[in-house]
Amino acid sequence: MDMLKLSRREFGGLALVAGSQTRRLLGAAGIGETLREGFERRKIPAAAAMAATLDKTVYAGAFGKRDSASNVAAQTDSIFRIASMTKAITTTAAMQLVEQGKLHLDRPAAEHLPELGKLEVLEGFDQVGKPILRPARKSVLLRHLMTHTSGFVYDNWDAVFKRYNQVTSSARPPGTAAPVTPLRFEPGARWEYGTGIDWTGKLVETVSGLTLEQYFQRNILQPLGMKDTSYLLPEEKFGRLVSTHRRQPDGSLKEEARAMPTPPKTFNGGGGLYCTVEDYTRFMQMILRKGRSAGKDQVLSAKSVDLMSANQIGSVNVEKLISTDHSLSEDVEMHPGAMDKYTFGFLMNPAAYPGGRSAGSLAWAGIENTFYWIDPRRSLCAVIMMQYYPFVDKEAVGLLGDFEQSVYRNLAGLGFSKWRQRRSAGIAPAVCGDYHGCWPISGFTAAVAGKRFP
Repeated sequence: MDMLKLSRREFGGLALVAGSQTRRLLGAAGIGETLREGFERRKIPAAAAMAATLDKTVYAGAFGKRDSASNVAAQTDSIFRIASMTKAITTTAAMQLVEQGKLHLDRPAAEHLPELGKLEVLEGFDQVGKPILRPARKSVLLRHLMTHTSGFVYDNWDAVFKRYNQVTSSARPPGTAAPVTPLRFEPGARWEYGTGIDWTGKLVETVSGLTLEQYFQRNILQPLGMKDTSYLLPEEKFGRLVSTHRRQPDGSLKEEARAMPTPPKTFNGGGGLYCTVEDYTRFMQMILRKGRSAGKDQVLSAKSVDLMSANQIGSVNVEKLISTDHSLSEDVEMHPGAMDKYTFGFLMNPAAYPGGRSAGSLAWAGIENTFYWIDPRRSLCAVIMMQYYPFVDKEAVGLLGDFEQSVYRNLAGLGFSKWRQRRSAGIAPAVCGDYHGCWPISGFTAAVAGKRFP
């Protein structure tokens, strides 16, 4: 019988391919092992995670149970409430309308929403506890709304505004979106996280004539294949919804019973979507592809993606958030010791982390401890979803750090010499072809709320 004969060169080529495939598998396995160990040690009820390049999934995994009463395992298609991760999708919708000339970044939002035409600024309280209000001197622009520089804030992280709501009994009723409230500062004066993107959603609805649910489905979610993302959870998908837990004073996590969600009466640009890690990865990959879907639809122009990837707040810096309710959120400091910026829709770090995340990486999160980051320079994105309060609980941040550092630790070295050769030849890192190279360690997870984890 004739035997297959291979030259030394041919054999070496096959060995190189096999070795590359093995390293890829080992890299993914290493991420999974790290996540599983961290998941069990930190006693997280459920988590799902995914990492990808602009066209490949490099890791996908899930841990824990959908709820404690069932034996249903969490999966990568499990459905989570992603809260403020909705904001980047709302911003994408607004940027589409900017491209069409229907919205303008630097014109008053009151042109479409008259209720924003006569706003007041809350400066504090007088000696008898009455709010001190004065008329705003500047108009709120769309760019202010999309960068959290409008003056609209959340009382979760603003003690003065929380006191105002208590004194006036004007806190936002459950299920409402974008209430008219006083501003905490003149538009453009500084950065504070708030309801500006709720108002951006109102602008999208007013200008398009569609609800946010309708607009998102037609113009973003369906073109990107995000079939499990919606403000509405149909009954046939309820079996995939992960239950919510809340940290108790004794440190335990108390589960809320799963129940079919009541459809919202209004849709909020600042939060409210249900989603999976698989779907959100498709959205992040669109950003990496400069606005293109996997099917080559141009969801956003490359120019819009560039604007969403660049500092849009000038010399203003993202500030630490001091919690007014530690059952909902701990204090949040995204990058201690640094001066991060905000784009249209994303947190952005202008300076690279030493040995870590590239300059210009994008990120944000949801209050039930869902997190993502996008590293355009390294053509990498990743998302991890948990489902419990408070936000940036140390164990959630710890698992996020475990995941993020493991992604880079297990994948960064593979093919790195090839990337260096391509870099020396003048090829941008973002177009390095092999997904198993090009990446540094990201830093968002290691520094949330001033906590650092190994």
